[in-house]
Amino acid sequence: MNKTIKILLLLVVIAVGGFFGARYYAYHGGKRDIQSEEAAFTITTKAIVAEFTSNVDAANKKYLEKPVAISGTVTSVNDKEVILDNAVNCNFSSADTTIKNGQNVTIKGRVVGYDDLLGELKLDQCNQSNNK
Repeated sequence: MNKTIKILLLLVVIAVGGFFGARYYAYHGGKRDIQSEEAAFTITTKAIVAEFTSNVDAANKKYLEKPVAISGTVTSVNDKEVILDNAVNCNFSSADTTIKNGQNVTIKGRVVGYDDLLGELKLDQCNQSNNK
């Protein structure tokens, strides 16, 4: 086999391996355990939504990708999704059957973004911190 072909073949193998390695890291390597981290902020749903409503950029810099403990009233429960005060959408890894509509709760999760069209703050990796 020609030396140039061997080098090109080696480069293709390295590129493909790098692609799949980077993809694996992006999906699995950077995962954090939010529940073991200390909450960076403890706040009510109304206060945090007011911050995002008044200045999305400043609120994103302050809260995005950080663990927060948010207190509010449960307005909807649907399997792994809990909505607080019709404004904070909390996605759980597994369903929490102890949470009921109308209940005051504190939920800890990671802020992943604010949907200004729906006026809804999104959290993932959520877990109930404690009952109020």
